[in-house]
Amino acid sequence: MKLLHILGRVALGAPFIVMGWGAATEPGPRVKAAEDFGVPEPELAVRINGGAMVAGGAALAVGVLPRAAATGLALALVPTTLAGHPFWKHDDPAMKANHRIQFLKNLAMAGGLLAYATRD
Repeated sequence: MKLLHILGRVALGAPFIVMGWGAATEPGPRVKAAEDFGVPEPELAVRINGGAMVAGGAALAVGVLPRAAATGLALALVPTTLAGHPFWKHDDPAMKANHRIQFLKNLAMAGGLLAYATRD
């Protein structure tokens, strides 16, 4: 059972490491989404959020303060999801569907992180 627990932590942390690294090093269109969301210094905010996701994902994956890492990652997903995937703002059905999928994926990840952070 311990092996499955470790594998689960690694699987949950890995996407944050990969996607966070991308946001930190190549913020690209995320900057516009952050700007549209009203975030001050949007490029810096995207890079910092990406770095935080890398750190949190790595901490979770290797088991360093994993509950705190899971809590931090869940909190970081809130602005990321609201700014990056506002499916309710899109008229194009394909764009709306894509953003809804990403929104729900992030919601599921946040749920898994919160379940991990609050487990007995």
